[in-house]
Amino acid sequence: MIDTIIQGDCLNVMRGMGNNSVDLTVTSPPYDNLKDYKGYTFDFEGIAQQLYRVTKQGGVVVWVVGDATINGSETGTSFKQALYFKEIGFNLHDTMIYSKISGTMPHTNTYTNAFEFMFVLSKGIPKTINIIADRANKCFGRATGSWTVRELDGNLTSRKSLNIAQHGVRYNIWEYATGKGSVARDEIAHNHPAIFPEALARDHILSWSNEGDIVLDPMCGSGTTCKMALIHDRHYIGIDVSEEYCNIARQRVADAKMVKDSQPELFEVVK
Repeated sequence: MIDTIIQGDCLNVMRGMGNNSVDLTVTSPPYDNLKDYKGYTFDFEGIAQQLYRVTKQGGVVVWVVGDATINGSETGTSFKQALYFKEIGFNLHDTMIYSKISGTMPHTNTYTNAFEFMFVLSKGIPKTINIIADRANKCFGRATGSWTVRELDGNLTSRKSLNIAQHGVRYNIWEYATGKGSVARDEIAHNHPAIFPEALARDHILSWSNEGDIVLDPMCGSGTTCKMALIHDRHYIGIDVSEEYCNIARQRVADAKMVKDSQPELFEVVK
């Protein structure tokens, strides 16, 4: 089943998968009926339960989700889903934010929405944590003469000579451009109504999995997660109810594999 894009209802497909068989899931569900997904009906609780069953001990599910505003009020779907994941046994390892540089269309009575949640859910303690440290430190290379640290008991301790590293650990708010030329490199991907950035999938894959691991996207759409898993030497399983979207995903993965095999240096900049 690995390294394939499977057409079918993800709930039925996952029922045929083995227990504890997936290292990482990166997906974005069709929340609050905001988009037309070829008539797909979304059984959240059933999908969540199957994700828990197929996830390995120490595995991670990254659930990218937002909320619709209906009759002037947000639905709160994201919070309800996060709490349900906890109810069935997942740990909420991190609540992260996907910040959209360009935002979305404004409402008349709220501030313009420019983010979605990225819930990082783990089955036990995550077995893989590759924290990305690419946040530029403004004071790189400088050494302060003295500084103080507030200890756990509240007392201040004086310390001397701190060498500032070039890069610090990334914050848990990740900002990505959402324009057509930024989200995905291949034109065919934009035939799907709601793709998330390749860089977003890449960064989670690098953070919560290792080479050779199995990465699942049970609602894979245009195949972004599968493509980035392939590029970064992970196995992938993609599932989507739409044959049209499956064909898009297969094409994107095939194109990426061809380029990776012939010109691997093109992908080095995103590793």
